[in-house]
Amino acid sequence: MKPPHRRFRTRFWVEITSASIFGALFVLTLFWRDWIEAFGIEPDNHDGTAEWLLVAVLFVVFAVSAVCARSEWRRTAPAR
Repeated sequence: MKPPHRRFRTRFWVEITSASIFGALFVLTLFWRDWIEAFGIEPDNHDGTAEWLLVAVLFVVFAVSAVCARSEWRRTAPAR
């Protein structure tokens, strides 16, 4: 038996897209902390504090977007 389809609002797609982007940037920054300096931006003169702050901010934005997308997923009832 085929499961019923769901119709999601645009809000869900924005949240899931932003969670994916910020999650990927979080992982990128976690493993390659000075990627931002490859663009010529050196906010902390190779100190590393800006990169750790960026890791924290990206994780928080990723987590909030993911929780909001999950909430929207659960709120949307299957279409009949």
